Amino acid sequence: MSQQEPERSEAESDDPYAGSKDPELRSREVTEGRDRAPHRSMFRAMGFDDDDLESPMVGVPNPAADITPCNVHLDDVASAAIEGIDDAGGMPIEFGTITISDAISMGTEGMKSSLISREVIADSVELVSFGERMDALVTIGGCDKNMPGMMMAAIRTDLPSVFLYGGSIMPGEHDGREVTIQNVFEGVGAVADGDMSDDELDTLERNACPGAGSCGGMFTANTMASISEAIGFAPLGSASPPAEDEARYDVARETGKLVLDVVEEQRTPSDFLSAKSFENAIALQVAVGGSTNAVLHLLAMAAEADVDLDIEDFNRISARTPKIANLQPGGERVMNDLHEVGGVPVILRELLEADLLHGDALTVTGETMAEAVERYDPPAIADLDADFLHTVDDPIHERGAIRILTGNLAPEGAVIKITGEDHLHHEGPVQVFEEEKNAMEYVQEGHVESGDVICIRNEGPRGGPGMREMLGVTSAVAGQGHAEDVALFTDGRFSGATRGFSIGHVAPEAFVGGPIAALEDGDVVTIDIDNLELSVDLSDEELEARLEDYEVEPTYTSGVLAKYGAMFDSAANGAVTDPGSKQN
Repeated sequence: MSQQEPERSEAESDDPYAGSKDPELRSREVTEGRDRAPHRSMFRAMGFDDDDLESPMVGVPNPAADITPCNVHLDDVASAAIEGIDDAGGMPIEFGTITISDAISMGTEGMKSSLISREVIADSVELVSFGERMDALVTIGGCDKNMPGMMMAAIRTDLPSVFLYGGSIMPGEHDGREVTIQNVFEGVGAVADGDMSDDELDTLERNACPGAGSCGGMFTANTMASISEAIGFAPLGSASPPAEDEARYDVARETGKLVLDVVEEQRTPSDFLSAKSFENAIALQVAVGGSTNAVLHLLAMAAEADVDLDIEDFNRISARTPKIANLQPGGERVMNDLHEVGGVPVILRELLEADLLHGDALTVTGETMAEAVERYDPPAIADLDADFLHTVDDPIHERGAIRILTGNLAPEGAVIKITGEDHLHHEGPVQVFEEEKNAMEYVQEGHVESGDVICIRNEGPRGGPGMREMLGVTSAVAGQGHAEDVALFTDGRFSGATRGFSIGHVAPEAFVGGPIAALEDGDVVTIDIDNLELSVDLSDEELEARLEDYEVEPTYTSGVLAKYGAMFDSAANGAVTDPGSKQN
């Protein structure tokens, strides 16, 4: 929900220092009037002049960092956006915030900080823009949690805001084929299974990531960037230009110019975000096989925006929306391949013409989605020579890629992305692990066999804490050839690069006494994708009896992990921590 602030005082209305700035601009509180001479003096120390001080103050939160290729180039992206803001007559104010590299923290205790970073980003951007009385925002994102964190901050502040993506990495090349970080993670499992040598893995490692940009497949970063177009937070065509392409910097400059139009119209997120916007975002996600993390992030964004969105809405929209893009992790193609044939608008056009999008949903440009697609005029999929894109009439799968499972193991839901076989079903005894590390050792030691069911618990938002992703263990399973015949479920999360029979976000989580906490080795678990079921062959009475004395001590009792761990809501509600957000 947007911040509620008291009415501004009219005490300065007769001040001889008062200028002619638009009275709608919040920055007047720190730039105009005799009493603000000290404030202006501080601005002048940074090189701002009278023209700047009479212009809308546009915050540019920038999570640039040398800890991930996703963000290493964002200073250059921010500079281009600042150039656009300045050219359009704005006063750009750049400030920093954090990022966590999911890929580098993956498989370690450090991964518990990833989801927390989404909250810290949102909190920090909200604080700076509130404290410095900014008029607008161009929010920049690179790595996975940047995107939802930035959009959540814009929703909270309800300032005129445009989202700007830093762009995707180009694919590497190995053995005559394109490769990404997903191939390296799966290579670890292949080595453990004897299907790849250490020397080949070393060569793969050195070639998979050739430069700056977010991971190249339709993983979490590219999913959320694509969603920024579908939901209306970013102009069409802005998500797909690669990080090191000049088109990325053209997008940044145009975004900087656009935000001044948005300020002039005082168009804020609450003006264009609606239930229809979120349904458009989900339709795009399920059509392209986007990351399961987008379920979590869209629920969190909707909670911030006070928009009714329930986890079951993903099933409803997936049921009517076919999967039409074959991108990594399920396919072979990457974001740059989509960019070369027209980008995200190509998908949006196909869905719109099939009446699978709300064409009347508003966007940050002031246009409806239908108007924006018509103006952009992307090519039709049927007219393209692109074997990885299918029409709605001839889809890859009749149903979208995201499914929400329920049952006595997941009363509040669990999430799976279909990347291969569309009718997965399994019934068999489960092997239970209390944390990711133990499961990873089990897999790496070669114990996994076709038909196994693995449960990893106490990795949820509160139990982890932080709901870490587990690309390492799922990739090790896939790398050993068991992507479709070994089921793995958890109250934690999976990376957007995860593929196969992997079910996450099981809610309620074990830490709060969810049914997953009652499981014991050998219990017979049923996973039925067609019937959207995740259950165990135990009665309600048996589950209740096992949970009667269940109690787990927090892993961390001090510091940031303890603080946010105590604040997280259920994954079924987006794992939000903002006490003012809508709770489903």
